[in-house]
Amino acid sequence: MLSEFSLIDRFFARRAAAARPSNAEGGTLGIGDDCALLAPPAGEILAISTDMLVEGRHFFADIDPEALGHKALAVNLSDLAAMGAQPQAFTLAFSLPKADEAWLAGFSEGLFALAERYGCELIGGDTTSGPLNLCLTVFGSVPPQTALRRDAAQPGDDIWISGTLGDARAGLGVQRGEWSANPDDAATFRQALERPEPRIALGLALRGVAHAALDLSDGLAGDLLHILERSSVSASVDVDAVPRSAALRRLPPEVQQRCTLAGGDDYELCFTAPAAARAAVEAAAQKAAVPVTRIGTISALQAVNDRPAIAWRNAAGAPLTLTLQGFDHFHAE
Repeated sequence: MLSEFSLIDRFFARRAAAARPSNAEGGTLGIGDDCALLAPPAGEILAISTDMLVEGRHFFADIDPEALGHKALAVNLSDLAAMGAQPQAFTLAFSLPKADEAWLAGFSEGLFALAERYGCELIGGDTTSGPLNLCLTVFGSVPPQTALRRDAAQPGDDIWISGTLGDARAGLGVQRGEWSANPDDAATFRQALERPEPRIALGLALRGVAHAALDLSDGLAGDLLHILERSSVSASVDVDAVPRSAALRRLPPEVQQRCTLAGGDDYELCFTAPAAARAAVEAAAQKAAVPVTRIGTISALQAVNDRPAIAWRNAAGAPLTLTLQGFDHFHAE
């Protein structure tokens, strides 16, 4: 039977150094001591984010462990992408009901396949017995003057979205039996739900181009408000312009709207940039090989119920009355 330390050594420590970036600072110290040591490149500051994934809340019990390993790190890397930060390292703390070798092999494979793609080294963590619960903290670096913060949106900025929205929520709906989809579309939705792709390359390409950014983890309606609140501005959004996949377009219009505007788990970037930078945004997207879509405009503050407002409109500019909110862990669907 695996012990705590043999588990760590066999499935995690031996692969951790393989993800070490080639330009890692000499002062970096990973697994094997009481603390890890981490230094950002000269002239840059650390960007740090933590996410927790809980069975039954963030993933189904029957999820492929390889997919779970991918998603656990991907959702953290997505936060670095939203700051325009280059990944450096991460820690992993988790509880397991039992030390299942086949499960651990799949989970660690998915985790390190993504870590090695982005040169993000596992430098520490903790393990214990208990309900399946994963907590990762990721570290990146960014020049302070080019960090993409939530409080930098300005009136007149365009609002942009990377990729497409709604497939992950559609996948959740299919698995819950809320709606049905043909097998190919259901597979597309499940892929989006279980294997999000962090937009690291786009975040880096948007340095010095975008004003404000965040990743869409809890739905456009809720997450865009975070930018508006921090920047003290409002927004107008063309609902028909919000990008969606061909698979999602085959679902009923009301389901499409629910998934794209309030679905969550997309992990695409939502960012603002001045209208004069449209060519630069398109060039950044082309460099990162990620499609981007302009969906709206930032405007001067117009508070409704003491909160910045989002004016939802259709393609013709007609106002829409929508009651939308993002995902809330304590008031979940």
